[in-house]
Amino acid sequence: MSASGGASGGGEGGGFGGGDSGTSPSSGASLSSGTSLSSPSSGTSTGAPLAHRVPDLGALELLLAVARLGSLGRAARELGITQPAASGRIRSMERQLGVALVDRSPRGSRLTEAGALVTDWARRIVEAAEAFDAGAQALRDRRDSRLRVAASMTIAEYLLPGWLIALRARLPDTAVSLSAGNSAVVAGQLLDGRADVGFVEGVGVPAGLDGVVVAQDRLVVVVAPGHAWARRRVPLGAAELAATPLILREEGSGTRAVLEAALGALARPLLELSSTTAVKSAAVSGAGPAVLSELAVGEEVAARRLVGVPVAGVRLQRALRAVWPVGHVPVGPVRELLSLTRGVP
Repeated sequence: MSASGGASGGGEGGGFGGGDSGTSPSSGASLSSGTSLSSPSSGTSTGAPLAHRVPDLGALELLLAVARLGSLGRAARELGITQPAASGRIRSMERQLGVALVDRSPRGSRLTEAGALVTDWARRIVEAAEAFDAGAQALRDRRDSRLRVAASMTIAEYLLPGWLIALRARLPDTAVSLSAGNSAVVAGQLLDGRADVGFVEGVGVPAGLDGVVVAQDRLVVVVAPGHAWARRRVPLGAAELAATPLILREEGSGTRAVLEAALGALARPLLELSSTTAVKSAAVSGAGPAVLSELAVGEEVAARRLVGVPVAGVRLQRALRAVWPVGHVPVGPVRELLSLTRGVP
């Protein structure tokens, strides 16, 4: 970009539009008054924030375009703004700096001596901003190159595969890793910085995390066809279910937390297992009754490998949530994934 003070352009009708071909409103503050603009002063301050004393990037880019093209009209067209808007932006910058930057004439627009100096400084600021933008883009590229997901078992096994396949179509260059564990483990991974987003099944949002509901689920009591409850006609009540030894997930799992919240104290577990698949297999084998997500047992119930047992007076509904650390706004691949779950906050 050329910042020559002699840049000019013809045929622009005064460059700054009708009625604006005279002296700049701030021309009295030009170099001829004795003001020195040989270099930017780094030690002076009016006490106002720097953002109030230095023109914004858009105004500086406009000034550089005027210097290079010698015409406010052509500069405005290059930047995609109207000529009156460009004229107003230059006048505003002149008032802010207290010096005239551009001389207007019927032949076009010429930088003043002060305008040429300001253009040189503007070029350095714009170049620094371009370097800043390139660095920020590199950070975004690095962020977007991977996505670490942690999810509790039911969501990891029955919902996330579909979401991740759809995400792959949107972001083919993003490497995705999935870690499955109970809701407490998921929360720990997020808080330790080992995951970018998590999915949990508990009764609420774990401490230190923000979240949004992405799906609804219901727990069901299931038994093998040979179990006495498979032929039961009277629904189970809360007291009987709580007093019955069940095949349960481990402490810290969302399923266990929802069941304990609904029933209070539970009988000592018949078996305590660390995965949904293990609990389901034990129930299919006839080991005893289990309480599982209806997402997890739909196929087995349809095939009569498991039988659903009616329950009365017990609320076993639960929300499935996407979660992330408090204060972290979901961006990049995390936000893309949440949009697929319809859980964008």
